[in-house]
Amino acid sequence: MISRVFQNSDDQLDDTPAQPEEYISPAPRVSVQAFCASVAIATAVRAASEDRRLGKAHLSVHMGGIAAAIDAYHTAPTPNVILLETEPGSDILEGLDELATVCDAGTRVVVIGSANDVTPYRELVRRGVSDYVTGPIEPIDVVRAICGLYAASEAVAVGRIVAVVGAKGGVGASTVAHNVAWTIARDLALDSVVIDLDLAFGTAGLDYNQDPVQGIANAVFQQERPDSAFMERLLAKCADRLNLLAAPATLDQVYDFGADAFDAIFDTMRMTTPCIVLDVPHQWSAWTKRTLVGADDILIVAEPDLANMRNAKNMLNVLKAARPNDRPPLYCLNQVGMHKRPEISTREFAKAIESQPIAAIPFDSKMFGTAANNGQMIAQIAAKHRTTQMFLQIAQRMTGHAVTKRSRTSFLAPIIKKLQGATARRAASKG
Repeated sequence: MISRVFQNSDDQLDDTPAQPEEYISPAPRVSVQAFCASVAIATAVRAASEDRRLGKAHLSVHMGGIAAAIDAYHTAPTPNVILLETEPGSDILEGLDELATVCDAGTRVVVIGSANDVTPYRELVRRGVSDYVTGPIEPIDVVRAICGLYAASEAVAVGRIVAVVGAKGGVGASTVAHNVAWTIARDLALDSVVIDLDLAFGTAGLDYNQDPVQGIANAVFQQERPDSAFMERLLAKCADRLNLLAAPATLDQVYDFGADAFDAIFDTMRMTTPCIVLDVPHQWSAWTKRTLVGADDILIVAEPDLANMRNAKNMLNVLKAARPNDRPPLYCLNQVGMHKRPEISTREFAKAIESQPIAAIPFDSKMFGTAANNGQMIAQIAAKHRTTQMFLQIAQRMTGHAVTKRSRTSFLAPIIKKLQGATARRAASKG
């Protein structure tokens, strides 16, 4: 039955090959003031202010262009970043010279110009302009310009957050998250951390055969903001490039959190880890929604039934609306082809969702049960299985990275080495 599920030509998957994608790291807590000359640019900047990557920045929009900026800063301190839209017929260089007389040192200036501007970029740089964006612009252009000012200057890289959540309880989202994270670390060679956010019932410790004394609870209940050294002490090593921030999985207390409870933890982990995989529990609260909206990439795991289809569609719609400038969330089907269970075909599921799943993982109770009971990943017990390749494909789609080839040593290598050595000795004796 499982084989028929995948041989059906109607059941299409989104098998678009992974491509390196632009990654825009979030901006820090900075103040940004935009002085626009047109309504179109002002509208784009206001829309950009709603983007998750500018969530910590305070962005305000004013009209009047560079003249209004000069007037404003005669009596007010300048912000961290100033956005200036050029006006047709005006001398932008003269305006920048005058702005410099009222601008505080350290303020960064981004100029939004038009294709008709003839001012040499070299002259703009000479006057301290940090970036120049040619209009017309979209909100993502504003986000890129502001975030790029800090991404290019920071010494530490900003890690990518991948959030995995189930459309319904019991669909195997945690299993998918843990296997994908293991694949990212092993096959894509990215240093990664799995954070189990299901504090009461998390299974990451069991799946990785780990029993750490400390974990995510120690960080979230700490009074002070956690630093990198503190977070490093909480991590349990699962593989060469994979660490775990485990859940306590105890019911000693009730785990109620505010919307921003995990923000400091994620920010700290971003500074030291290239990839963070969040195992998000199936619930809809202020903090889970904030976690999903704030992630760089989202994977929804669903089973092929009616309730999962409804929930997945609702989640996709909400998250798309909350993240208009991001890649849409992706989803995969899990436990496909369960014996004697009526299922919605992949084709019908995709039609209702209005997008194709990136994978349809077959139901195999023996394989998954063995892995769970042994505390192993699927690739460790069935390296050649089709599901192992699916987890690799998911990892590539979520991160945009290609596989890093591991060196393989042939069983003939020792023999060849001896023959080469003998040949070299004979050549030396003849010489």
